[in-house]
Amino acid sequence: MPLSRRSLGFGLLALQIIIIIFLSQTRRAQAQHCIWYGECGNSTVLPEKKYNCNYTGPPKPLPKDGQDLLLELCPGLAYGNQSVCCDTQQLNTLKGNIQLPLQYLSRCPACFFNFMTLFCELTCSPHQSQFLNVTSFSTDPVDNRTNVVELSYYISDMFANAMYNACKDVQAPSSNVKALSLLCGKDASQCNSTNWIQYLFNINNGQVPFAIDPVFKDHPASGMTPMNNQTFGCTEPLDDGSGPCSCQDCSKDCGPKPVPPPIPPPWTILGLDAMNVIMWISYMAFLFVFITALLGAWCYRKRTITSEYEPIQGSNQPLSLNNDPVKSAGQVTCCESLGERFENALRCFFSQWGSFCVRQPLLVILISMVLVAACSTGLMYMRVTTNPVDLWSAPGSKARQEKDYFDQNFGPFFRTEQLIITTPWTDWFTFVSTTGPDILFAPILNISLLHQVLDLQTDIENLEADYKGQKVTLKDICISPLSPYNNNCTILSVLNYFQNSHEVLDHKFADEFFTYADYHTHFMYCVSSPVALDDMGHFHDPCMGTFGGPVFPWLVLGGYEGTAYNNATALVITLPVNNYLNDTDKLGKALAWEKEFISFMKNYSNPNLAISFSSERSIEDEIDRESNSDVATIIISYVIMFVYVSLALGHIHSFQRLLVDSKISLGIAGILIVLSSVVCSLGIFSYAGVPLTLIVIEVIPFLVLAVGVDNIFIIVQAVQRDERMQHEELHQQIGRVLGDVAPSMFLSSISETVAFFLGSLSHMPAVKTFSFFAALAVLIDFLLQISCFVSLLGLDIKRQERNRLDILCCIKLPETQEEKTEGILFRFFKKVYAPFILKEWVRPLVVALFVGMLSFSIAVTDKVEIGLDQRLSMPDDSYVLDYFGNLTEYLHTGPPVYFVVREGHDYRTLYGQNQVCGGVGCNNDSLVQQIYTASLMSDYSKISTTPSSWLDDYFDWVKPQSTCCRYYNATGAFCNASVVDPSCVHCRPMTPSGKQRPNGTDFMRFLPMFLSDNPNIKCGKGGHAAYSTAVVLKDNNTDVGATYFMSYHSILKTSSDYIDAMKMARELAYNISVSMGLKNKTHSVFPYSVFYVFYEQYLTIAHDTARNLGVSLAAVFAVTTVLLGFELWSAVLVSLTIAMILVNMFGVMWLWGISLNAVSLVNLVMSCGISVEFCSHIVRAFSISTKSTRVERAEEALAHMGSSVFSGITLTKFGGILILALSKSQIFQVFYFRMYLAIVLLGASHGLIFLPVLLSYAGPSVNKAKVMAARSRFSGTERERLLNY
Repeated sequence: MPLSRRSLGFGLLALQIIIIIFLSQTRRAQAQHCIWYGECGNSTVLPEKKYNCNYTGPPKPLPKDGQDLLLELCPGLAYGNQSVCCDTQQLNTLKGNIQLPLQYLSRCPACFFNFMTLFCELTCSPHQSQFLNVTSFSTDPVDNRTNVVELSYYISDMFANAMYNACKDVQAPSSNVKALSLLCGKDASQCNSTNWIQYLFNINNGQVPFAIDPVFKDHPASGMTPMNNQTFGCTEPLDDGSGPCSCQDCSKDCGPKPVPPPIPPPWTILGLDAMNVIMWISYMAFLFVFITALLGAWCYRKRTITSEYEPIQGSNQPLSLNNDPVKSAGQVTCCESLGERFENALRCFFSQWGSFCVRQPLLVILISMVLVAACSTGLMYMRVTTNPVDLWSAPGSKARQEKDYFDQNFGPFFRTEQLIITTPWTDWFTFVSTTGPDILFAPILNISLLHQVLDLQTDIENLEADYKGQKVTLKDICISPLSPYNNNCTILSVLNYFQNSHEVLDHKFADEFFTYADYHTHFMYCVSSPVALDDMGHFHDPCMGTFGGPVFPWLVLGGYEGTAYNNATALVITLPVNNYLNDTDKLGKALAWEKEFISFMKNYSNPNLAISFSSERSIEDEIDRESNSDVATIIISYVIMFVYVSLALGHIHSFQRLLVDSKISLGIAGILIVLSSVVCSLGIFSYAGVPLTLIVIEVIPFLVLAVGVDNIFIIVQAVQRDERMQHEELHQQIGRVLGDVAPSMFLSSISETVAFFLGSLSHMPAVKTFSFFAALAVLIDFLLQISCFVSLLGLDIKRQERNRLDILCCIKLPETQEEKTEGILFRFFKKVYAPFILKEWVRPLVVALFVGMLSFSIAVTDKVEIGLDQRLSMPDDSYVLDYFGNLTEYLHTGPPVYFVVREGHDYRTLYGQNQVCGGVGCNNDSLVQQIYTASLMSDYSKISTTPSSWLDDYFDWVKPQSTCCRYYNATGAFCNASVVDPSCVHCRPMTPSGKQRPNGTDFMRFLPMFLSDNPNIKCGKGGHAAYSTAVVLKDNNTDVGATYFMSYHSILKTSSDYIDAMKMARELAYNISVSMGLKNKTHSVFPYSVFYVFYEQYLTIAHDTARNLGVSLAAVFAVTTVLLGFELWSAVLVSLTIAMILVNMFGVMWLWGISLNAVSLVNLVMSCGISVEFCSHIVRAFSISTKSTRVERAEEALAHMGSSVFSGITLTKFGGILILALSKSQIFQVFYFRMYLAIVLLGASHGLIFLPVLLSYAGPSVNKAKVMAARSRFSGTERERLLNY
């Protein structure tokens, strides 16, 4: 019995198992049937496409041609007898439908495999009835068959996520965006696994002929088992041997995201700026040592000597700090003797020369005028350079050479006309969406304003300019990337989303309750998918521009955050115009149209729109206008200086002799001599073909006037203060005076000339040109002053002695006896100023003050900003200023950057390809990959997008699975994908070798076809629009020359941003060259962007500044040493004081917000020259003084030379400089008014306050040989008493 029960139990269990197996097999048999087979009637949605025929029978085997297609498209279904639920025609349709995804997604084999699995299972799977549920049918009236009109596709969430994850990083190189941005109906950042698949099956996407509703489930539901076939991750190789996706297309394959190096922390001490702390401590230490030394010396003298005054001033006290006793002849050193002989030689030469000039004035004046006239005729050949590239970039500079290479190979960078449009309207508005939350729009996107902007855009397109009698329109000069098939101009404007049409802008589909489609919905769709050919709306309007390319929202909108394009507060319209390298006629047409464009925009008025605009020629035009507008200001400035000089030269003894003692005519003549030296310099260099710059024209007259007027005052006032000795004639007196002062003038002029000539070693064109012209002008000015001016001075003194009026020299006053008196300024310096400055208690205060200024300036020197705000180069009433401001505020992308591979790289080999490309099998450190990696840390690298890679797109284009690369079998000519012709065959066979990348002759055979192919609906990878200028073909299309790979910089707003961007791009290019093994080869990689030529100077400007100023100081030191009679210590003091002035200039620049650039560097070099005038005359007067103490010698030098320097430079310049503050030019206000004022004030304060005090403490000892020579020279004459002045 138990056995029977057990047997019965086993029997029931076996029966249940059999029943379950039977039911399972039955269900499987029922499940393994098709839902369709073959194609039937035309779709009502897309008439050019067909529905599939309803069929619920078993799968059917394919014929031979169908089997080949199945193996190509769906190798996972090619097994057994290859029975599937599709026929050959359906496979052909599938192949046609996947062409665009194939071209974009096949870069990543795993992504494309998963993508094809989704469609292969849908189209042909023998198990499709398990996951496809037909929900709607229709009857085909032609053959009475049933069409499948609507169905549900059950897809596993796991599969959908795996498919999305494998594809989400795949790039579309030609567009610098991710492929999903082109295939998801929205930006890739907004795309996910579900909305991507929903878009692929959306009946409104322009590709799907019937509705497919994807249902995402991980478990069986409603009797359906979700499709969950095997997927591959992007890091996995495929079973057919395809490798994993590249890092660029698969972030998981890259490892951790690159992290930029940390920003170096600021150098601090105890939380404070280190330089400030160091200089503060140094200053305190100096004061402590200085005060201690003074107190120690004072106490020592107090203990030893009863008199407090005698030790300081007395020359007879052995312990006097300032005692400098004259030794006997036997104690004279060799250097002192050599110095005295050199000094005497100069004195004798200039004395004889001055005497000759006074004796033969007409001859000297005539020869001078002839030479000036001869030099001035060179002005006929004068050329003024206003081209910004020539102004700021040296022809031999790296950036200039790279620009020339780029222009010669790819053509010059296009010209840009741009408008930034905002509105005073403040009312935001809301669009009530029927498919999601309500959308808030900014006022500028109001349809009324868009119509007005479109009218403006149309008016600009229709502008006509005249060039040599020819009409020039925008179409004649614009960039048309698809020309000649599509001649529409490239206009990057939000209106291009609406095909630049009022009619399309007004499209609206609505009922009495809701608006389903209008410009709001189209705008939102296009900013998400700018390459869409159909917005899937009621009107099926495209988003692509009329010129055949995409309009990316970040290029046409501004003032929004993130991707909230609907919140944009500005519209940007950009019109790229062709630029021409050597075709002056075509360039002239572009310039003529731009001039008309600027004129139109200046006169355009619309109260609803606020428009800032700029043209390619705007900056150069405004610089020209600025120069012309400042002519009046400059003339007034010089007139004030001229009037002052003319009046101040005269030494008026009484009102009766006002017109006799005045020297207006001499002053005017002196100024004309100064200007003549400038004209001679310009003329000589114009003869030599050296072009002028605006900096030369604006700065050099100021410089030469400072130097020249100073020398004029020194000569005239020296003669006025001198008393003619008995039996001495006028020519002898002037010769003797000139022998005394000319060496000082010679010292300063030669120092400046040599310093400026050495400054011309600079690589910066502005500095080099200025230095050349300045050096020659200063030299000529000196030569004219010691010749022509001396002759004129002799004539003027003769006029004065004959009591003839100034200017009206024919009128003679009665003879009167006038006593010779000293000038007011000279008396002030002699009696008041010099004694006060050199008082015992004043001198330490002066030293403390000036060393404190120096310490402060050193502390802030490294904080001076580098660069030039381009707004400063414009007049303050320029329309470009508004554009610059809006550019900074609204623009959302930086300028394009091109990574250029020089000619010589071999793209025909697999090795060469892998060094460059970014797809499967390419090197991890390839060119494209390194740029992509840099774009992942854009804040650091300043590279914002992945590069557009012609090489990767070419590989996708030439694949045999694609319909892109075909040729006519009979002729071998290229056959576009849109052509339907059975004689067109694929470029490469559908074989394992054919699926590999082309190399050798195949690579070059099809590349010209790729570069001539226009993208279309069947082939989006055509390279004509994107790459026609990116690749240079050579040797009759048998080899590749130079090529470029384009990316974009991140948003750049300040000079430091531009400098950092160029620096990082060059560093990246260097790393690429090293990884490609091109470091020491001619075909290395370099980056190029249009702004590099202007900003390269800032990479080395700190070094250039230090070198230029250092060389100038060294020149001043060397010349001063020689011309002061080899008094080394005097040269050191002069150089030290000038160095202090230069360092203090940096302190002023920091305080006044003046950046370091070519303009300010020119001013610094000039300040070095002018500082020589402030210092050298004082030091030389000190060195030749025969007084016994340093204080007395400093007082004498300050009294005699200080008054001339003060009246000659300081007062002359001060009035003229103040006028510059009224200039309309911001660059004049900042770089000329502020810096010139600082130069004069710092030079005067150091030369007339600090330097005499420094000499009183540490001046060189008196030259014993000079003292004895002076005593010998004046012994027994009337001037002997002057030795003890």
